[in-house]
Amino acid sequence: MTRDLEQAATVPASLHMSGFNANATIPYGCTIRTIQQSMQSFLEFLGYINQHLHIKGMMRLESLLMPANFSSIVGEYIITSIPQFCPTLVKNGWHNGHPDLLPTGVYPQNAAQHVADGIEIKASRYLKGWQGHNAESCWLMVFVFDSNKPADVSKGIAPRPFRFIKVVGAPLEVSDWHFSGRSATSRRTITATITQTGCSKMEQNWIYRDPVYQTADDKAPGEEPDETEEDTS
Repeated sequence: MTRDLEQAATVPASLHMSGFNANATIPYGCTIRTIQQSMQSFLEFLGYINQHLHIKGMMRLESLLMPANFSSIVGEYIITSIPQFCPTLVKNGWHNGHPDLLPTGVYPQNAAQHVADGIEIKASRYLKGWQGHNAESCWLMVFVFDSNKPADVSKGIAPRPFRFIKVVGAPLEVSDWHFSGRSATSRRTITATITQTGCSKMEQNWIYRDPVYQTADDKAPGEEPDETEEDTS
């Protein structure tokens, strides 16, 4: 039975076309169609990899990698794929440059260390309370997903397919962030977290919502990640 569920989980959940918001505003010539194409491209990529891993008797990618590493893969794929469908945006060629996507042809060699123009991309398993290394003004787009994690096997959590839950985005100001503290024994990097006001801005401009999604383990929406859980790029 578990093997049947594992095989079924190699195929990501399909996008719901009715879940895209035609009234959402996205800058720099990026469209709802662009976002849909980028998300679909990732689903096909992940499904191809997971099905071949399963044939070899290996774990799915999301069950193999640390949660933060898998979130990074989701985000990096979206960053790379959006310019394939949107010629007015390009991946920032500066190593660790901010933001992730720049307006095409504005900066030399389409690279900038830190500028106001462009779109920052984040992928997360969490419904709100998203984190980053710095509190800064930017147009932020977050791709929220649900998937298994490596610890699920030991916890008895059944295999389930990867699924995009929602995509939200809005221009944020420095005031829309606050720095998260840490305990005296914690070694994690101090991070900035989006405030409730910032999250509300993004939710008001929702781009995609899965109309049939329910949390797999009844986790409270917006529960804060533990210190090893979230990618803060």
